[in-house]
Amino acid sequence: KKAGINRMRPVLLTSLTTIFGMIPLVNDPRFGSMAVAIMFGLLIATVLTLVLIPVLYSLFYNIKQEKTEAL
Repeated sequence: KKAGINRMRPVLLTSLTTIFGMIPLVNDPRFGSMAVAIMFGLLIATVLTLVLIPVLYSLFYNIKQEKTEAL
């Protein structure tokens, strides 16, 4: 639990600074589509890393505990 909390701030800061740093590139005709793709990819990867993966770990851990208690 503490490891997730300790890693959350650096991951969020790194992702958000990269996303906000690419906003000026969105208006550039050469790099606009690439910037949008990177921004949304980074946003989705951050959400998966900080929300979905810990939830799946806790679900599998609870299932394993229930099976162990049943035996």
